Amino acid sequence: MEAIRKQATKFREQVAKQQQAVLKQFGGGGYGSDNVFADEADLQQHQKLEKLYISTRAAKHFQRDIVRGVEGYIVTGSKQVEIETKLSEDSRKYGTENTCTSGTTLSKAALSFSRSRAQLEKECGNLLKVLGTQVAEPLRAMVVGAPLEDARHLAQRYDRMRQAAEAQAIEVSKRQVKVRETSGHPDHIMRLEAAEAKLQDLKTNMSILGKEAATAMAAVEAQQQRLTLQHLIDMVESERAYHQRALQILEQLEGERQRIEAAPVPSFENNMPPPPYEEVNGVFASQAQNGSTNSMGYFLGEVVYPYRAESNVELSLSVGDYIVVRKVSGSGWAEGECKGKAGWFPYEYIEGRERVLASKVAEVF
Repeated sequence: MEAIRKQATKFREQVAKQQQAVLKQFGGGGYGSDNVFADEADLQQHQKLEKLYISTRAAKHFQRDIVRGVEGYIVTGSKQVEIETKLSEDSRKYGTENTCTSGTTLSKAALSFSRSRAQLEKECGNLLKVLGTQVAEPLRAMVVGAPLEDARHLAQRYDRMRQAAEAQAIEVSKRQVKVRETSGHPDHIMRLEAAEAKLQDLKTNMSILGKEAATAMAAVEAQQQRLTLQHLIDMVESERAYHQRALQILEQLEGERQRIEAAPVPSFENNMPPPPYEEVNGVFASQAQNGSTNSMGYFLGEVVYPYRAESNVELSLSVGDYIVVRKVSGSGWAEGECKGKAGWFPYEYIEGRERVLASKVAEVF
């Protein structure tokens, strides 16, 4: 007999599980059977709460993804700022300490680059700060904040109560079967009434808790949608402002580059022609004109502005050429030799050099 009772108990449990599975399969919203809801309004509320739970969970994951992305951008951006700040400082140091004897063009370019690079890194640092304080931190606070956790806690309590109501509904169904099998035995009727009363209490409490959970979840969802959108806009606006400012800095740097590369040619308005040349022993030598030609001793100069000869006693110049300067006149003319040719040229078109590469000196003669 004991074995039969155990087998019957096991069979009843299997039947109850099958009934519960069928009820869940055909129940509303995937949560359970419709008979645990007091009316249609409670069923709709339950379905709404299910959607709210899914929506807020997806928004939470999206916020977390934004925070991770921004934090990664800040880490890599900070490292980039550190590297490029070092480059800016190295450029500034070269520009201020350069002792090159062949010109100052590179020094000027290095200083311009250093200033622009420093401005860019300052703007980038400001962008990273804004992304951290106005995007990452607020969203991180929402992900782990109390309003979301409290609302989800209410929803979870509602779900547990709904599961208890489903189990009680199954219990009521079993009691109803018992009453029918025993032809209305008083004990079974009393137990059925107690089970139905408990089910009704669960439904009432579940309805109240469902309304609270739905209200809380709806408020959280609205806050998530509004604030996440606002922080996305803040992020885009911050990056747009940064790139606009960076473009202004780069355009300014481009202007400086053009001024460095194409420095204005000094005006050479001289009504006095260059002194004449006199051939002595087959070699042309410059002559003093009215005592105005002064000897400064030979020295090397680099051509910084181009000049085109206008007579056979003048010497054409190309930027970057080196010339041996032999005489400088008081009228603004200088005489020298470059690439095997000698003649007069405007003295302001060259700059003196103390040290020149040997290869450059070879080009003079």
